[in-house]
Amino acid sequence: MLATDFDYALPRDLIAQEPLPRRTDSRMLVLNRNGNALHHRHASDIGDYLAPGDLLVLNDTRVFPARTFGHWQDTPGKMEVLFIESQMRNGEWILACKSGRATKVGHIALLAKGHIIAHFLATHGEMFYRVQLLDAHGSPMPDETVYSLLDTHGVPPVPPYIHRTPPDDRIRQDWVRYQTVYARETGSVAAPTAGLHFTPELLAALDFQGIGHTFVTLHVGPGTFRSVGTERVEDHTMASERYTLSEETAQRIRQTRTAGKRIIAVGSTTVRTLETVASEHDGEVVAAEGRSHIFIYPPYTFHIVDGMLTNFHLPKSTLLMMVSALAGRERVLDAYRIAIAERYRFYSYGDCMLIL
Repeated sequence: MLATDFDYALPRDLIAQEPLPRRTDSRMLVLNRNGNALHHRHASDIGDYLAPGDLLVLNDTRVFPARTFGHWQDTPGKMEVLFIESQMRNGEWILACKSGRATKVGHIALLAKGHIIAHFLATHGEMFYRVQLLDAHGSPMPDETVYSLLDTHGVPPVPPYIHRTPPDDRIRQDWVRYQTVYARETGSVAAPTAGLHFTPELLAALDFQGIGHTFVTLHVGPGTFRSVGTERVEDHTMASERYTLSEETAQRIRQTRTAGKRIIAVGSTTVRTLETVASEHDGEVVAAEGRSHIFIYPPYTFHIVDGMLTNFHLPKSTLLMMVSALAGRERVLDAYRIAIAERYRFYSYGDCMLIL
């Protein structure tokens, strides 16, 4: 299968640059895998397509303000850094760096107005670096301190197709809107965007209908925005991401399946978590934690997920391939063409699709 099989042309003006005033006002294209009809609705209408006993599974990861600025210790040249993931030892982190000067192992950077000293220790794959973060006294910096400094000196890491250059007033809006209302576990550099359409009121209304919800955690990395760079889809390697699935969530999923009701995953990150656990436990969902590197593309047999709420994804992306595995490549691309003709808003701050 070729990556170009998942390509499509998108007018640039359909890439949403900011969210709608109300989360639930996003449009929702409903696609039923058993029929050809599409319904044009809104996120607030999702309850019309679910039944009592169905279970929504959401990703409760919290995006931290991972983007910050600084300069090299020996030059005033500016640099921009994206904190990716703590290595949970000796102040070591993985980060990405953008600078007018070539980044080399051994360089030292002063970040967050000099509060963070970053020693570049080694390259980490093709795009990233392993660094050690030190305080002004030369001591390794605890993760709690890093997060606290980024809360003060960082900005929300909206993806590169959302254009922000400080001091853009919309950055203040991103602090609230590039985050789900139920986020609680810090660790993501990208929001699980399908969850951005929910409000506490919508979740309460669904609960009143007998449609419950539960949570998994998958900390989203920057690879979520990457297109597949290999010619053959099968040759692509997924970046791994940390996940946790609790016993409480596993129990609720098992009870829902036993009752013959549906598991509806909110977002691709939730799908990845559920299908990773199932693939490693003979199709069952159990309490687990680890790293997901599953790559879902057609053909794929889903073990747990019956339906999915998801945003509209980039051409040739692993996310579009996952959606195509669930609903069929041609049907999904046809739906995308209709969404473009109807001027749906695309990507992170855009509209959504419900696949049942």
